[in-house]
Amino acid sequence: MNKRYVVTLTAAEREQLRQLTKAGKAGVRQIAHAQILLKADTSDTTAYWTDAQISDAYQVHPNTVAEVRKRFVLEGLDAALKRKPAGHRPRSLDGEAEAHLIALACSTAPEDHAHWTLRLLAERMVELQYVERLSHETVRQTLKKMNSSLG
Repeated sequence: MNKRYVVTLTAAEREQLRQLTKAGKAGVRQIAHAQILLKADTSDTTAYWTDAQISDAYQVHPNTVAEVRKRFVLEGLDAALKRKPAGHRPRSLDGEAEAHLIALACSTAPEDHAHWTLRLLAERMVELQYVERLSHETVRQTLKKMNSSLG
Protein backbone atom coordinates (compact mmCIF):
# COMPACT_ATOMS: atom_id res chain seq x y z
CA MET A 1 0.00 0.00 0.00
CA ASN A 2 1.96 2.95 -1.31
CA LYS A 3 -0.76 5.59 -1.39
CA ARG A 4 -0.20 9.24 -0.74
CA TYR A 5 -3.58 9.77 0.93
CA VAL A 6 -4.38 6.92 3.30
CA VAL A 7 -7.91 6.69 4.71
CA THR A 8 -8.04 5.72 8.40
CA LEU A 9 -11.56 6.02 9.78
CA THR A 10 -12.42 6.29 13.44
CA ALA A 11 -15.07 3.93 14.82
CA ALA A 12 -17.55 6.84 14.90
CA GLU A 13 -16.83 7.80 11.27
CA ARG A 14 -17.17 4.19 10.16
CA GLU A 15 -20.54 3.90 11.92
CA GLN A 16 -21.73 7.20 10.45
CA LEU A 17 -20.82 6.01 6.94
CA ARG A 18 -22.52 2.64 7.45
CA GLN A 19 -25.70 4.37 8.61
CA LEU A 20 -25.58 6.70 5.63
CA THR A 21 -25.29 3.84 3.16
CA LYS A 22 -28.02 1.77 4.84
CA ALA A 23 -30.54 4.60 5.22
CA GLY A 24 -30.47 5.36 1.50
CA LYS A 25 -31.78 8.87 2.13
CA ALA A 26 -28.71 10.70 0.92
CA GLY A 27 -27.86 11.53 -2.66
CA VAL A 28 -26.38 8.89 -4.95
CA ARG A 29 -22.99 10.61 -5.06
CA GLN A 30 -22.86 10.95 -1.28
CA ILE A 31 -23.69 7.26 -0.77
CA ALA A 32 -21.08 6.27 -3.36
CA HIS A 33 -18.45 8.38 -1.60
CA ALA A 34 -19.40 6.81 1.73
CA GLN A 35 -19.00 3.33 0.21
CA ILE A 36 -15.64 4.33 -1.26
CA LEU A 37 -14.40 5.54 2.12
CA LEU A 38 -15.58 2.38 3.89
CA LYS A 39 -13.71 0.17 1.41
CA ALA A 40 -10.61 2.42 1.38
CA ASP A 41 -10.38 2.37 5.19
CA THR A 42 -6.99 0.91 6.13
CA SER A 43 -7.91 0.49 9.80
CA ASP A 44 -10.40 -2.27 8.84
CA THR A 45 -8.08 -4.78 7.18
CA THR A 46 -10.91 -7.28 6.65
CA ALA A 47 -12.91 -4.84 4.53
CA TYR A 48 -10.05 -2.97 2.79
CA TRP A 49 -10.13 -2.98 -1.02
CA THR A 50 -7.73 -1.62 -3.62
CA ASP A 51 -8.70 1.43 -5.65
CA ALA A 52 -9.20 -0.79 -8.70
CA GLN A 53 -11.57 -3.07 -6.78
CA ILE A 54 -13.52 -0.08 -5.46
CA SER A 55 -13.66 1.48 -8.91
CA ASP A 56 -14.99 -1.73 -10.46
CA ALA A 57 -17.47 -2.50 -7.70
CA TYR A 58 -19.07 0.95 -7.55
CA GLN A 59 -18.63 1.78 -11.25
CA VAL A 60 -16.70 4.98 -10.68
CA HIS A 61 -13.52 6.17 -12.31
CA PRO A 62 -10.30 5.33 -10.40
CA ASN A 63 -9.63 9.09 -10.23
CA THR A 64 -12.88 9.48 -8.27
CA VAL A 65 -11.65 6.98 -5.69
CA ALA A 66 -8.32 8.80 -5.41
CA GLU A 67 -10.03 12.19 -5.18
CA VAL A 68 -12.42 11.05 -2.41
CA ARG A 69 -9.46 9.67 -0.42
CA LYS A 70 -7.52 12.89 -0.93
CA ARG A 71 -10.43 15.12 0.16
CA PHE A 72 -11.01 12.95 3.24
CA VAL A 73 -7.37 13.20 4.34
CA LEU A 74 -6.96 16.91 3.58
CA GLU A 75 -10.41 18.31 4.37
CA GLY A 76 -12.26 15.74 6.49
CA LEU A 77 -15.30 13.52 6.24
CA ASP A 78 -17.89 16.16 5.27
CA ALA A 79 -15.77 17.44 2.38
CA ALA A 80 -15.21 13.90 1.10
CA LEU A 81 -18.94 13.17 1.10
CA LYS A 82 -20.18 16.38 -0.46
CA ARG A 83 -19.80 17.59 -3.98
CA LYS A 84 -16.93 19.96 -4.51
CA PRO A 85 -18.29 23.45 -5.19
CA ALA A 86 -17.88 24.49 -8.78
CA GLY A 87 -15.51 27.36 -9.39
CA HIS A 88 -17.06 30.35 -11.03
CA ARG A 89 -15.30 31.86 -13.97
CA PRO A 90 -15.57 35.58 -14.51
CA ARG A 91 -17.94 36.59 -17.28
CA SER A 92 -16.39 36.83 -20.74
CA LEU A 93 -18.47 39.87 -21.62
CA ASP A 94 -19.33 42.75 -19.33
CA GLY A 95 -22.22 45.09 -20.13
CA GLU A 96 -20.10 47.34 -22.34
CA ALA A 97 -18.72 44.43 -24.38
CA GLU A 98 -22.27 43.00 -24.73
CA ALA A 99 -23.39 46.35 -26.14
CA HIS A 100 -20.53 46.27 -28.67
CA LEU A 101 -21.46 42.71 -29.64
CA ILE A 102 -25.09 43.63 -30.23
CA ALA A 103 -24.12 46.70 -32.26
CA LEU A 104 -21.75 44.55 -34.30
CA ALA A 105 -24.41 41.88 -34.87
CA CYS A 106 -26.83 44.58 -36.09
CA SER A 107 -24.28 46.04 -38.49
CA THR A 108 -23.70 45.01 -42.07
CA ALA A 109 -21.88 41.71 -42.46
CA PRO A 110 -18.33 41.69 -43.86
CA GLU A 111 -18.07 42.03 -47.67
CA ASP A 112 -17.34 38.38 -48.38
CA HIS A 113 -20.23 37.13 -46.19
CA ALA A 114 -23.99 37.26 -46.64
CA HIS A 115 -24.56 37.53 -42.88
CA TRP A 116 -22.79 37.42 -39.55
CA THR A 117 -22.02 34.01 -38.09
CA LEU A 118 -21.35 33.37 -34.42
CA ARG A 119 -17.72 32.60 -35.17
CA LEU A 120 -17.31 35.74 -37.27
CA LEU A 121 -18.78 37.86 -34.49
CA ALA A 122 -16.43 36.28 -31.94
CA GLU A 123 -13.40 36.82 -34.17
CA ARG A 124 -14.32 40.45 -34.89
CA MET A 125 -14.83 41.21 -31.18
CA VAL A 126 -11.27 40.01 -30.57
CA GLU A 127 -9.92 41.89 -33.61
CA LEU A 128 -11.53 45.09 -32.37
CA GLN A 129 -9.97 44.41 -28.96
CA TYR A 130 -13.24 44.52 -27.02
CA VAL A 131 -12.16 41.21 -25.43
CA GLU A 132 -8.98 39.12 -25.33
CA ARG A 133 -10.79 35.98 -26.46
CA LEU A 134 -14.38 34.97 -27.06
CA SER A 135 -16.03 31.72 -28.02
CA HIS A 136 -18.85 31.47 -30.51
CA GLU A 137 -20.90 29.77 -27.76
CA THR A 138 -20.61 32.86 -25.56
CA VAL A 139 -21.75 34.96 -28.51
CA ARG A 140 -24.73 32.63 -29.01
CA GLN A 141 -25.75 32.72 -25.36
CA THR A 142 -25.40 36.49 -25.16
CA LEU A 143 -27.47 37.11 -28.29
CA LYS A 144 -30.08 34.61 -27.16
CA LYS A 145 -30.30 36.34 -23.76
CA MET A 146 -30.66 39.73 -25.43
CA ASN A 147 -33.27 38.41 -27.87
CA SER A 148 -35.37 36.83 -25.12
CA SER A 149 -35.24 39.99 -23.00
CA LEU A 150 -36.57 42.04 -25.94
CA GLY A 151 -39.50 39.80 -26.74
